[in-house]
Amino acid sequence: MKSLGISIYPEKSTNRELFNYIDMAKDAGFKRIFSCLLSTEKSKDEIINKFSSIIDYGNKRGFETIVDVNPFVLKRLKVDSENLSFFRDIGASGFRLDRGYSGYEEAMMTYNDYNLKVEINMSNDTKYIDTIMDYMPNRYNLIGCHNFYPHKYTGLPLDYFEKCTYNFKKYGLNTAAFITSQNSSAFGPWPIGNQLPTLEMHRYMPIQVQLKHMISLDIVDDVIISNCFASEEEFSKIKNMRLDMVSFEIVLEKDVTEIEKTILLDEIHFRRGDISDTVIRSTKSSRDKYKDKSFVIHNAPKNIKRGDILIESDEYGNYKGELEIALKDFENSGKSNVVAKIKDEEVFILDFIKPNQKFNFIIGHN
Repeated sequence: MKSLGISIYPEKSTNRELFNYIDMAKDAGFKRIFSCLLSTEKSKDEIINKFSSIIDYGNKRGFETIVDVNPFVLKRLKVDSENLSFFRDIGASGFRLDRGYSGYEEAMMTYNDYNLKVEINMSNDTKYIDTIMDYMPNRYNLIGCHNFYPHKYTGLPLDYFEKCTYNFKKYGLNTAAFITSQNSSAFGPWPIGNQLPTLEMHRYMPIQVQLKHMISLDIVDDVIISNCFASEEEFSKIKNMRLDMVSFEIVLEKDVTEIEKTILLDEIHFRRGDISDTVIRSTKSSRDKYKDKSFVIHNAPKNIKRGDILIESDEYGNYKGELEIALKDFENSGKSNVVAKIKDEEVFILDFIKPNQKFNFIIGHN
């Protein structure tokens, strides 16, 4: 994953609130800003005056801002494919077409005089992007981003999300999707809805869990918080999170040994390519590396639960030291130590860890 983003809605916020929010996002390592012109009734000059100072503030702090539009909004603002200076005037890095044209216009827009990015709506499984590519766009100025969905039960199902995303990934285009803050006072561009996820399954998940799920899927490049304002606590849970692999939050067992703790917290793990449907096995970073160490039996409960993390004892011979994560409940052989547990809210992410995919562990937040 390349970068994280926030969303801002200048018509519903003061400049000071937005400046503070941009600063907080910068401190947490964010690089993108999404904003929306779909709901505005302001004149062209009013929009330029309102948006330009805020976008300029973000630009000076290293952000890239994309604003959401459609053909109706562009027509009202007297903006067309041959003159995109409006976006230069507000300081935007590009614009997102919530609805598009025939494909020809989008391709031509990518050759604009201002090197603006043209972002395409990804949330429909059609040949739209294929048509644009048939018209030979400047692919370096063509990117994609999913929708978000304020209305409960209207977000994308996972399989459809993946299918739509691959329509863009096959061309090597940058992709993006939205996760949602659970801050009760957060809002979006429309009157309805506090939560604005791309995936319906994310609607009520903690924000850091949504992000880890996106990381595990490994098909979108950028993830944007859709509503405004995410809380300081939410930023604290995302700040310093690895974007290149899932960092599972775990709770250590009380009697975990120092060598087991080292394997858990100091190593990068990956799922063996010859997979099992009962456990995720990590051998290179545990069994192979620590084969000369001793692993005595000290916590071998009769029943293993889904999400338990095991390290095999000396009683397992050449398997000793192997780290495993239980994908389902099963009976312990009596030789496997349970050394930690993945937090309940993250256990579902185990189903998305693919063969050879990397992951690590961190001590969970309380």
